[in-house]
Amino acid sequence: MTASPPILAFNGDGLLPAGDYVLTLAELQDSLLVNGPAGKSEIPGWDMGWRMHLVENLGVLCRQLWQVGISEIYVDGSFVEDKCHPNDIDGSFECDLQYLASGHLERDLNLIDPHKVWTWDPSARRACRGFSKRQQPM
Repeated sequence: MTASPPILAFNGDGLLPAGDYVLTLAELQDSLLVNGPAGKSEIPGWDMGWRMHLVENLGVLCRQLWQVGISEIYVDGSFVEDKCHPNDIDGSFECDLQYLASGHLERDLNLIDPHKVWTWDPSARRACRGFSKRQQPM
């Protein structure tokens, strides 16, 4: 496996340079994506506390996914842009299609999660304060 490129700076469009960045949760917490650009004055209003909170919540979900054997987890959305206060972290993961389609993945994750938030049912979406669109419970 080749080394991941370091996350050094956002480009002129406020995005990360193209590529995959392989990080542990600890590395993500210490990265530009949480702490902001060097010299935080570059982006006034950077909400480091909120971004750390999002990563902590991501960690809960990742640990549950790891427990059921899922290791390929991806982070995207406005969290990986220079947006001061992203609403959330968009995420995805790779898993066996039959494990997902059978409902066994959802069942296994909800056996672990005390709040039973794992669902992909569109009817489970709820209005959340601060969000313009309805959100899944997870």
